Amino acid sequence: MSFAFAAAKVLLFFDMSKFITKIIDFFYHPFEKWVSKQLFRYAACGGGNMVLDWVLYFLIYNFVIGHNLVYIHIFNQELCLTPHIATLCIVFPITLLTGFLLQKYVTFTQSQLNGWRQLMRYILIVAVNLAINYFGLKLCVETFGWYPTPSKMVITIVTVVISYLGQKYYTFKTQKVYDY
Repeated sequence: MSFAFAAAKVLLFFDMSKFITKIIDFFYHPFEKWVSKQLFRYAACGGGNMVLDWVLYFLIYNFVIGHNLVYIHIFNQELCLTPHIATLCIVFPITLLTGFLLQKYVTFTQSQLNGWRQLMRYILIVAVNLAINYFGLKLCVETFGWYPTPSKMVITIVTVVISYLGQKYYTFKTQKVYDY
Protein backbone atom coordinates (compact mmCIF):
# COMPACT_ATOMS: atom_id res chain seq x y z
CA MET A 1 0.00 0.00 0.00
CA SER A 2 2.75 2.50 0.89
CA PHE A 3 4.64 1.70 -2.35
CA ALA A 4 1.53 2.48 -4.38
CA PHE A 5 1.06 5.73 -2.45
CA ALA A 6 4.69 6.73 -3.06
CA ALA A 7 4.40 5.86 -6.76
CA ALA A 8 1.23 7.94 -7.04
CA LYS A 9 3.00 10.92 -5.42
CA VAL A 10 5.91 10.61 -7.87
CA LEU A 11 3.54 10.46 -10.85
CA LEU A 12 1.63 13.47 -9.54
CA PHE A 13 4.89 15.42 -9.18
CA PHE A 14 5.98 14.59 -12.73
CA ASP A 15 2.54 15.58 -14.07
CA MET A 16 2.85 18.83 -12.12
CA SER A 17 6.31 19.55 -13.55
CA LYS A 18 4.99 18.90 -17.07
CA PHE A 19 2.06 21.24 -16.37
CA ILE A 20 4.40 23.99 -15.09
CA THR A 21 6.63 23.52 -18.13
CA LYS A 22 3.67 23.87 -20.50
CA ILE A 23 2.56 27.09 -18.82
CA ILE A 24 6.05 28.59 -18.95
CA ASP A 25 6.53 27.52 -22.57
CA PHE A 26 3.17 29.09 -23.50
CA PHE A 27 4.45 32.48 -22.33
CA TYR A 28 7.85 31.92 -23.98
CA HIS A 29 6.74 32.51 -27.57
CA PRO A 30 6.90 36.35 -27.53
CA PHE A 31 10.46 36.15 -26.14
CA GLU A 32 11.92 33.39 -28.32
CA LYS A 33 13.81 35.87 -30.52
CA TRP A 34 15.75 37.25 -27.57
CA VAL A 35 16.34 34.40 -25.08
CA SER A 36 16.70 30.65 -25.21
CA LYS A 37 13.89 28.48 -23.89
CA GLN A 38 16.16 27.20 -21.13
CA LEU A 39 17.05 30.73 -19.98
CA PHE A 40 13.37 31.71 -20.04
CA ARG A 41 12.43 28.65 -17.98
CA TYR A 42 15.25 29.44 -15.56
CA ALA A 43 13.99 33.01 -15.12
CA ALA A 44 10.37 31.89 -14.71
CA CYS A 45 11.20 29.18 -12.18
CA GLY A 46 13.61 31.41 -10.28
CA GLY A 47 11.15 34.30 -10.28
CA GLY A 48 8.32 32.05 -9.12
CA ASN A 49 10.48 30.62 -6.37
CA MET A 50 11.47 34.14 -5.29
CA VAL A 51 7.79 35.14 -5.02
CA LEU A 52 7.12 31.97 -3.01
CA ASP A 53 10.01 32.96 -0.73
CA TRP A 54 8.59 36.46 -0.20
CA VAL A 55 5.06 35.18 0.49
CA LEU A 56 6.22 32.46 2.91
CA TYR A 57 8.51 34.94 4.66
CA PHE A 58 5.66 37.43 5.09
CA LEU A 59 3.20 34.82 6.35
CA ILE A 60 5.59 33.08 8.74
CA TYR A 61 7.08 36.31 10.07
CA ASN A 62 3.71 37.93 10.69
CA PHE A 63 1.44 35.00 11.58
CA VAL A 64 3.63 32.14 12.85
CA ILE A 65 6.62 33.76 14.56
CA GLY A 66 4.53 36.82 15.34
CA HIS A 67 7.46 39.24 15.67
CA ASN A 68 8.65 37.35 18.77
CA LEU A 69 12.10 36.16 19.72
CA VAL A 70 12.55 32.41 19.20
CA TYR A 71 14.50 30.39 21.74
CA ILE A 72 16.13 27.13 20.68
CA HIS A 73 17.89 24.69 22.98
CA ILE A 74 20.98 23.15 21.36
CA PHE A 75 23.53 21.06 23.30
CA ASN A 76 22.28 22.37 26.66
CA GLN A 77 22.66 25.93 25.41
CA GLU A 78 19.87 28.36 24.79
CA LEU A 79 20.07 30.20 21.48
CA CYS A 80 17.93 33.27 20.88
CA LEU A 81 16.94 34.08 17.31
CA THR A 82 15.49 37.39 16.24
CA PRO A 83 12.15 37.04 14.43
CA HIS A 84 13.55 37.85 10.99
CA ILE A 85 16.41 35.33 11.33
CA ALA A 86 14.09 32.64 12.75
CA THR A 87 11.77 33.18 9.78
CA LEU A 88 14.72 32.92 7.39
CA CYS A 89 15.71 29.61 9.03
CA ILE A 90 12.20 28.25 8.40
CA VAL A 91 11.69 29.58 4.86
CA PHE A 92 15.18 28.98 3.43
CA PRO A 93 15.06 25.14 3.38
CA ILE A 94 11.60 25.20 1.79
CA THR A 95 12.57 27.51 -1.06
CA LEU A 96 15.92 25.76 -1.45
CA LEU A 97 14.06 22.51 -2.13
CA THR A 98 11.38 24.03 -4.38
CA GLY A 99 14.04 25.92 -6.33
CA PHE A 100 16.05 22.73 -6.81
CA LEU A 101 13.03 20.72 -7.94
CA LEU A 102 11.92 23.41 -10.40
CA GLN A 103 15.40 23.71 -11.90
CA LYS A 104 15.87 19.93 -12.07
CA TYR A 105 12.47 19.01 -13.53
CA VAL A 106 11.52 22.12 -15.51
CA THR A 107 14.67 23.99 -16.57
CA PHE A 108 17.60 21.58 -16.75
CA THR A 109 15.88 18.32 -17.66
CA GLN A 110 18.65 16.86 -19.83
CA SER A 111 21.23 16.28 -17.09
CA GLN A 112 22.12 12.65 -16.43
CA LEU A 113 23.86 13.31 -13.10
CA ASN A 114 22.65 11.52 -9.99
CA GLY A 115 19.89 13.46 -8.17
CA TRP A 116 21.77 13.58 -4.85
CA ARG A 117 24.88 14.87 -6.59
CA GLN A 118 22.77 17.55 -8.27
CA LEU A 119 21.24 18.51 -4.92
CA MET A 120 24.65 18.82 -3.23
CA ARG A 121 25.94 20.91 -6.12
CA TYR A 122 22.82 23.07 -6.03
CA ILE A 123 23.33 23.69 -2.30
CA LEU A 124 26.97 24.61 -3.00
CA ILE A 125 25.94 27.21 -5.61
CA VAL A 126 23.34 28.61 -3.20
CA ALA A 127 25.98 28.81 -0.44
CA VAL A 128 28.34 30.67 -2.80
CA ASN A 129 25.53 33.11 -3.61
CA LEU A 130 24.79 33.62 0.09
CA ALA A 131 28.46 34.42 0.67
CA ILE A 132 28.49 36.83 -2.28
CA ASN A 133 25.39 38.53 -0.88
CA TYR A 134 26.88 38.83 2.60
CA PHE A 135 30.31 40.08 1.57
CA GLY A 136 28.91 42.17 -1.28
CA LEU A 137 26.54 43.98 1.07
CA LYS A 138 29.32 44.53 3.59
CA LEU A 139 31.54 45.96 0.84
CA CYS A 140 28.94 48.11 -0.90
CA VAL A 141 27.20 49.47 2.20
CA GLU A 142 29.97 49.65 4.79
CA THR A 143 32.98 50.38 2.59
CA PHE A 144 31.58 52.24 -0.41
CA GLY A 145 28.77 53.91 1.54
CA TRP A 146 26.06 52.92 -0.95
CA TYR A 147 22.43 52.58 0.09
CA PRO A 148 21.44 49.00 1.04
CA THR A 149 18.60 48.52 -1.46
CA PRO A 150 20.53 49.54 -4.61
CA SER A 151 23.49 47.52 -3.31
CA LYS A 152 21.27 44.46 -2.97
CA MET A 153 19.91 45.01 -6.49
CA VAL A 154 23.42 45.12 -8.01
CA ILE A 155 24.49 42.05 -6.04
CA THR A 156 21.33 40.20 -7.11
CA ILE A 157 22.24 40.75 -10.76
CA VAL A 158 25.69 39.29 -10.09
CA THR A 159 24.33 36.28 -8.18
CA VAL A 160 21.66 35.52 -10.80
CA VAL A 161 24.34 35.33 -13.50
CA ILE A 162 26.62 33.20 -11.31
CA SER A 163 23.70 30.97 -10.33
CA TYR A 164 22.55 30.39 -13.91
CA LEU A 165 26.05 29.58 -15.13
CA GLY A 166 26.72 27.39 -12.09
CA GLN A 167 23.46 25.50 -12.45
CA LYS A 168 23.83 25.05 -16.20
CA TYR A 169 27.50 24.04 -16.34
CA TYR A 170 28.01 22.45 -12.91
CA THR A 171 24.88 21.35 -11.05
CA PHE A 172 22.87 20.11 -14.03
CA LYS A 173 25.62 19.70 -16.61
CA THR A 174 25.02 17.39 -19.53
CA GLN A 175 27.32 15.02 -21.31
CA LYS A 176 28.79 16.34 -24.52
CA VAL A 177 28.02 14.15 -27.51
CA TYR A 178 30.55 14.26 -30.31
CA ASP A 179 29.76 13.29 -33.87
CA TYR A 180 32.68 11.67 -35.62
